[in-house]
Amino acid sequence: MNTQDFIALEERYNARNYKPLNVVLERGEGIWVWDVEGNRYLDFLSAYSALNQGHVHPRILQTMIEQASRLPLTSRAFRNDQLPLLAQEICELTGFDMMLPMNSGAEAVETALKAARKWGYQVKGVPENRAEIITCHGNFQGRTISVISFSTEAQYREGFGPFTPGFVTVPYGDADALEAAITPNTVAFSVEPIQGEAGVIIPPDGYLRRIRDICTRHNVLLIADEIQCGLGRTGQLFATDWEDVKPDVVTIGKALSGGFYPVSAVLARRDVLGVFRPGDHGSTFGGNPLACAVARSALKVLVEEGMIENARHLGEYLKGRLERIESEHIAEVRGRGLLIGVELKPQAGGARRFCEMLMQHGLLCKETHDNVIRFAPPLIITRPDIDWAFERIEQVLMTA
Repeated sequence: MNTQDFIALEERYNARNYKPLNVVLERGEGIWVWDVEGNRYLDFLSAYSALNQGHVHPRILQTMIEQASRLPLTSRAFRNDQLPLLAQEICELTGFDMMLPMNSGAEAVETALKAARKWGYQVKGVPENRAEIITCHGNFQGRTISVISFSTEAQYREGFGPFTPGFVTVPYGDADALEAAITPNTVAFSVEPIQGEAGVIIPPDGYLRRIRDICTRHNVLLIADEIQCGLGRTGQLFATDWEDVKPDVVTIGKALSGGFYPVSAVLARRDVLGVFRPGDHGSTFGGNPLACAVARSALKVLVEEGMIENARHLGEYLKGRLERIESEHIAEVRGRGLLIGVELKPQAGGARRFCEMLMQHGLLCKETHDNVIRFAPPLIITRPDIDWAFERIEQVLMTA
């Protein structure tokens, strides 16, 4: 079967909830992937940062094989020997008191929302069913009913109401707006330290420190969604580390498994996750031994192989080179570490056509919010690889 055969099958039998580029991939290794025709591409998206460690990292692969051959799943009806070790290692690495494992990023967000509400009732003393959670304009934290209830993207909401109440939206990057929106019933402020899906939007300097202070003064939980921008992507373990900010709750996923398996988690203070009692929340697959073993290996690889530092240094290098491109199409280049967005002017004709041309030149990336090209290569990338990619990016942006 060739590319068109696979596309035809997918179009016939699969729900059309995505609009992927028309490349059919069958194999990956490191920063490279190959399609069914044998063509090689440099992956400059990393599965939306789920592949920070690169494709098929050998250490994580070996862990997965060994654990899968021993014990993949128990459910949480029984204990397993991997969950306690992951809990200890992840808490020692991040400095949080407790974790709660789930599967997808959206599940981690839902878990954090439930924990914040129950904390509000049991610890802060908010009247029952009156809890409010503040979120930001432009957020993307999943596509469950509750999450799209506080989305400001019209397409994410159209046809899916009625929506979950209890959410208040403020402009992103505006700390004064956050403080003005807080009421006695506010239990949490949920924010992405960098808005990836919105177009790699970086908040003003000092914003994270200000919202930390505001939340502390008002006894409001600061929830940081680090699912896409965390685990080394920006050149720090967490994007909040750039301002030395410690949230009360952090959600992580994607790169937590190095791309091998859906694994997510909520990290928090003991008084926050301590509100859960047996039966309050759970998942058949959350915390299963295969997921925990893979996550343990993925975290060790990230730290021990210097990927976080590599993202910081090479991110600065790539961003600097992109900023020097003299293309009539570029409105702005912004980013931190190896999470970079190139915003195009409206008259450029949209970002997708540039992504399609880059695909023809052997580079895979994806548009977001119509006019932004997002670059997020695996954190194992080298400077010569960056140079190889840059030649193609510059050529397309200068000649398209």
